[in-house]
Amino acid sequence: MKITNNTQLLQKKNIAGIILKPNSSNLKNIYQDIKKLCLQYNIDVLIEKSSAIMIDEDGGVDFDLLCQQSDFLITLGGDGTLISVSRRSFLYKKPILGINLGTLGFLTSIMPNEFELFLNNFTKDQYVIDKRMMINATINLNNSVAFNDIVIKGKSVTHMVTIDAYINGEKFNSYYGDGLVICTPTGSTAYNLSSGGPIVYPLTDAFIITPISAHSLTQRPLVLPTNFEIEFSIPDNDGAVVIVDGQDIYEINKNDTIKINIASSKAKLIRPKNRDYFNVLNEKLQWGKLV
Repeated sequence: MKITNNTQLLQKKNIAGIILKPNSSNLKNIYQDIKKLCLQYNIDVLIEKSSAIMIDEDGGVDFDLLCQQSDFLITLGGDGTLISVSRRSFLYKKPILGINLGTLGFLTSIMPNEFELFLNNFTKDQYVIDKRMMINATINLNNSVAFNDIVIKGKSVTHMVTIDAYINGEKFNSYYGDGLVICTPTGSTAYNLSSGGPIVYPLTDAFIITPISAHSLTQRPLVLPTNFEIEFSIPDNDGAVVIVDGQDIYEINKNDTIKINIASSKAKLIRPKNRDYFNVLNEKLQWGKLV
């Protein structure tokens, strides 16, 4: 396990590609404000095609072309929007700035009213790009990339599931319960945390495996280095479902396998220099406050 620091900044920041939270036509005014500020700082703006259609804006660009032509991406939405864009833009390796319009905001860096101050610092190279580990999963010969987590659960909420687990081809455990969360350090504050798993510093490279409501009290979360290949199989006749970042769902049958390893590249998240991870934890989890 290691911590990955990144001091490299953008060589060019002339074009921003903007993606809006789906089904949010009320974001038009916010988008126009963001665009206006970008233009004031000599940053041209492209808007993703489906986002443009949603707010009746002309000139939308297909997502892949948007990634190719942009120097960096901006998401307007919550953490879910940023996660979706990180996965979709994985092959293009473009840094992403998340502007928070949601409620939690673990990943999104700034609020809309902070954008002008951020741009002023951004154009002076006063910002940071964090590199976040991602997971590559092979599920029934389908490759999928996860930013937060891979979740394996039974097909029915009334039945527990058995999951056999292997490291580099050697079996190390059989889990029996509601399922498993396999997450990145970034995802450790998501489903993993609510399932009793540990919080792991997000610039660390590590896999976290956390049982969901295990049938045995001896089953505990496990943190593993990323040079392992982890494999899971389902001996149950009913099979299971695999959920990637809460966004994609795959059904698997008895004896099907899920292979997990570290993705070939990392997500790059742009943030202000003064945004401290532990302050975010303190604020979002209300550490030290009486309930």
